[in-house]
Amino acid sequence: MILPRNIYDEEHLLFKSSVEDFINKEILPNNAQWENDHMVSRESWEKLGEAGFLCLQVPEQYGGMGITDFKFNAIFTEALGFSGCAGPAVGYPLHNDIVAPYILHYGNEETKSRILPDAVSGKKILAIAMTEPGTGSDLQGIKTTAIDQGDHYLLNGSKTFITNGYLSDVVVVAAKTNPNEGSKGTSLLVVESGAEGYTKGTPFHKVGLHAQDTCELFFDNVKVPKSALLGKEGEGFKYLMTELAQERLVVGLSAIAAAEGALQKTIQYTKERKAFGKSISDFQNTRFVLAQLSSEIEMCRVYVDRCVELHCEGKLEAAAASALKMLTTDLQAKVADECLQLFGGYGYIWEYDIARAWADARVQKIYAGTNEIMKEIVARRILA
Repeated sequence: MILPRNIYDEEHLLFKSSVEDFINKEILPNNAQWENDHMVSRESWEKLGEAGFLCLQVPEQYGGMGITDFKFNAIFTEALGFSGCAGPAVGYPLHNDIVAPYILHYGNEETKSRILPDAVSGKKILAIAMTEPGTGSDLQGIKTTAIDQGDHYLLNGSKTFITNGYLSDVVVVAAKTNPNEGSKGTSLLVVESGAEGYTKGTPFHKVGLHAQDTCELFFDNVKVPKSALLGKEGEGFKYLMTELAQERLVVGLSAIAAAEGALQKTIQYTKERKAFGKSISDFQNTRFVLAQLSSEIEMCRVYVDRCVELHCEGKLEAAAASALKMLTTDLQAKVADECLQLFGGYGYIWEYDIARAWADARVQKIYAGTNEIMKEIVARRILA
């Protein structure tokens, strides 16, 4: 980087070093096999738990470390994104920073005591089920229902594109407890694997994120106990909107770090690769492309770091998080595409990291709310 970063202190940097050591030892050597398997190993989750990298914010009473500084979460997500191992870079932070907070913030004591210790140790893998086959970013339009049966809810419907879906042991499901009340009829329920009537599809064979076990979930008259309700009935949509700022921040952190990693690998490649008797990095076009991408990444990084600081202060607004998600994922896709071009034909070979970076980047502009939805949120804010 041209400008030095200044949001991390010595304790943060020590944590960063330990995360990077773990990635180099436990993730990078296994990622190719996980891509072939379409999922990471369960063993990797437990090793993460043993290393203390899962659910950092969970209080000590539930087995966690009770860390209140989100910068540690940011470091973990960034290190994974920078590594180029996109499947793990999506699945692990989702468990930590997107799903666990719903259980921690809205679960009753019995739910938290039963689930969170195993989520911290990696024995239980978490997922969240919002998207449906006929409903993407329009969360108000979900069709899955959870009808009150007195002592339990009867859950029916299906969800798709569920990150960590196949391996998940616990999934937070968005469903309509009152289908006639629109967003006010939405509730969040905790559903655990093994429940009668709950089944999973096989992991999708996706364009990218090959090591991520994304799949469909099916609910056929699944009996969900009333105690599995998160928060209050009918308040689910409000909870989703409250937590989405952190989700979009996490996606942005992963995106900017992935862009930085792709650029670094490309800079090294262009220095080593020869053409017409000199390094590719000596050609003006290469130098101009790299200079442009580096400058755009650096400018975006400043915005990301500021959003991290605001989030740590509890001041990150939805529009700012949406702008961050939009800008960083657009930039990630641009960097991957232009860097691949500098690799020439080798950039299209899967064994090269840049090919993976290119394939993995595209979905970032779609999930956690499409970038078109992000623009709409920003527009509402500036035109209010």
